[in-house]
Amino acid sequence: MTAPAPTARRRGRGRAAALLLVLAGLTAVVAVPTWFTTTGTDPLRGTVSVEVSGTQVAPAVVAGAVVILAAVAAVGLVGRIGRWFVALVVVAVGVLVVATTLGVTTDPVAAVTPSVAAQTGVGRLDGPVTTTVWPWAALAVGVLDVVAGAWFAAASRTWSGPSRRHETGPAASAVPTGQAPDERSDWDALSRGDDPS
Repeated sequence: MTAPAPTARRRGRGRAAALLLVLAGLTAVVAVPTWFTTTGTDPLRGTVSVEVSGTQVAPAVVAGAVVILAAVAAVGLVGRIGRWFVALVVVAVGVLVVATTLGVTTDPVAAVTPSVAAQTGVGRLDGPVTTTVWPWAALAVGVLDVVAGAWFAAASRTWSGPSRRHETGPAASAVPTGQAPDERSDWDALSRGDDPS
């Protein structure tokens, strides 16, 4: 079995980075809209309608989106072990999104009461809590994050390691055999942090 060409490897990295970027956006987007609506009593206005967004009841979802965004930056920089870490992080974010969303949907009254208290000054609901479609969309995105992390782990096994072009070391600092050091090689050694004298 032949190894994938460098172009195919780069394309694979680019595809993975693009997928993670889309997932980061989706994970953030599903937290922004209204997740729950209910009513509360305001001392001045009486009964008021209260809309509670996902960012208010499940801020961990937005935090997860930021973590996936950081993973996008790591895709092109990390080696083999780092890629496994990136995959593990993406899966963990998916699990976090699912767990957080399930937590607020199983007890929406407890989830929205602090927001109602903040908006009305009274920590008591006057009506039932209505759940919109967005928490279920967040659940779906969380599952998608888990699947994407597993796919990333499998796909990244064929990629090459990060470039060693700018690394320093004995091989990088050695002057070719049979060639006397010249002014240019001295400058190259200085730029690497070596003392050519």
